[in-house]
Amino acid sequence: MAWWRDAVVYEIYVRAFQDSDGDGVGDLDGIRSRLPYLQALCVDAIWLTPFYPSPMRDGGYDVSDPCDVDPLFGDLDGFDRLVADAHRLGLKVIVDLVPNHTSDQHPWFQEALRNRAARRRYVFAETPNNWLSFRGGSAWTRVDEEAYLHLFAPEQPDLNWRDPEVNDAYDDVLRFWLDRGVDGFRIDVAHGLLKAEGLPDDEDVSALTQLVCDRYSHSWGQPEVCSVYRRWRAIADSFDGDRLLLGEVYAVHPADLVRYTESLDQVFNFFLLQTSFDTVLLRSAIDAALVVPNPTWTLSNHDLSRQASRLGGADRALALSAFLWALPGSVYVYQGEELGLYDTDVPRELAVDPFGRDRSRTPMLWDADGGFTTGTPFLPLGAGQSVAEQEGDAGSALEAYRALLRLRRELLSRLGREVTWRDTPPGVLAVAREGGLVAVLNTTSAAVPLPDGEVLWGDGGPVSTTWLLAP
Repeated sequence: MAWWRDAVVYEIYVRAFQDSDGDGVGDLDGIRSRLPYLQALCVDAIWLTPFYPSPMRDGGYDVSDPCDVDPLFGDLDGFDRLVADAHRLGLKVIVDLVPNHTSDQHPWFQEALRNRAARRRYVFAETPNNWLSFRGGSAWTRVDEEAYLHLFAPEQPDLNWRDPEVNDAYDDVLRFWLDRGVDGFRIDVAHGLLKAEGLPDDEDVSALTQLVCDRYSHSWGQPEVCSVYRRWRAIADSFDGDRLLLGEVYAVHPADLVRYTESLDQVFNFFLLQTSFDTVLLRSAIDAALVVPNPTWTLSNHDLSRQASRLGGADRALALSAFLWALPGSVYVYQGEELGLYDTDVPRELAVDPFGRDRSRTPMLWDADGGFTTGTPFLPLGAGQSVAEQEGDAGSALEAYRALLRLRRELLSRLGREVTWRDTPPGVLAVAREGGLVAVLNTTSAAVPLPDGEVLWGDGGPVSTTWLLAP
């Protein structure tokens, strides 16, 4: 079975994980120094957010060279050391790929500004349509007689994936990193690469602001985009080992995700990210996720509010995480979630991200003094208990995460992939997984009776999840 099917993947926001040189910004050598911590957490892989050369107008998702390392984060030799050390510790390495757009500082776009013949690599039009940017306003910026498309910020011009040179160049990007030993790619905005032929106006303009595979949108979720991933699938399969292709795909309907899994190994399940701590809504979101082959489970990431803040408490976040981890599929944990961290209010004068996402991107807390850097951190430290303060405390979020992930790893060999819902009173969910594991989520303020079985973890108390082995 492919390593990623039930893997626990830990997302590292590179700027905020660990600084090794005192400049206040996390880097690759800092990550390398913390790999033993991640191994002890019982994760199987790390996912690195972009570390490529970038003007950093969008946290590194505005890439000016996809085949190098920004000096802010290190260099290629440092990347190679990180991969080698991770592999020695049994950890896979997944890197972010940002193919929908480049930075406006990319050599291709700079050439396009000087030479109209070079604009074929991007989406230019003399008469812009009515498409909107996900950041607000028109998705078009005029430079002379033409305007260029940017479904995100103006500093992120969209590539033209109908141009053969773009396809060939990104084939080389994949091979470059696969040759360096990466175990997979998380593909940013995987549903956005190809736009409808002729760039027609959208009938429902509001649909463009949702960043989803809306069936009325001409800018997102075009069926032809899967042809790109079939090509990438062939490249990944030409390398030894199971190289993961994971798509960031937003969709309203689960069926719109299924077609991507014909060539991508997995797509993110975002249904739960929009769901409150309500058992009816949670069950519906879980059912939607289970429709998609090789499901993924995630409750937060670098773009969204931390789950403890969004769900209304660290106890709720832990309970829901524990429930999801009993299900078949891969687990994606965002850095710091194992500490039960909340969002941090960042003063406007200290903000870095123009879109307000700093609240979930503050530096990792390693000890009572922070432990992130010897210098001034690029963002203020958030409040919460650090790794050092929680280690060894059986009642801490960190030790609960470790215990659950360790138990999950031990149980995997005996568990199948079929799941069955059990009848439960209001405010309680219970699911049985093939192989005997039963998970019970209690969202109420009172203890609930548990079904028969050996209790492996938990106690059925208020706002908790309990794992049992059925007799």
